[in-house]
Amino acid sequence: MSQRTFSIIKPDAVRKGYTAAILAEIEKAGFKIIAIKKLSISKSQAEGFYYVHKERPFFDSLTSFMSSGPIFPLVLEKENAIADLRKLMGATNPANAEEGTIRKKFAGSIEENAIHGSDAEDTAKFEIGYFFAGYELA
Repeated sequence: MSQRTFSIIKPDAVRKGYTAAILAEIEKAGFKIIAIKKLSISKSQAEGFYYVHKERPFFDSLTSFMSSGPIFPLVLEKENAIADLRKLMGATNPANAEEGTIRKKFAGSIEENAIHGSDAEDTAKFEIGYFFAGYELA
């Protein structure tokens, strides 16, 4: 049974011109792109999206970074989408990411790590709803 997950191509990857290459990796891995858009978010929108991390020491720098330039939110679908995307992305710190993963290829640091992906079904539902209205997913 197919599953949906959520991803964001982050401002660092967009700035460096990696968007098309990252999308190609995602499609090559068998994901169907259900929805995609390019937008910029405010710091308060980033804070709302990452509210689960609000007590963490990196919250301010993360939300400043995510609001620093255009992003590409995506809704992706395939069997085992959540687990498969996390494997394709690689470790949060690109220095620890496996060869061939998106973060190994395109990320510069643990902070500027090119891509976000949902970590669980409930997270994916929240994250999809944060960026996409129902009619955009039909």
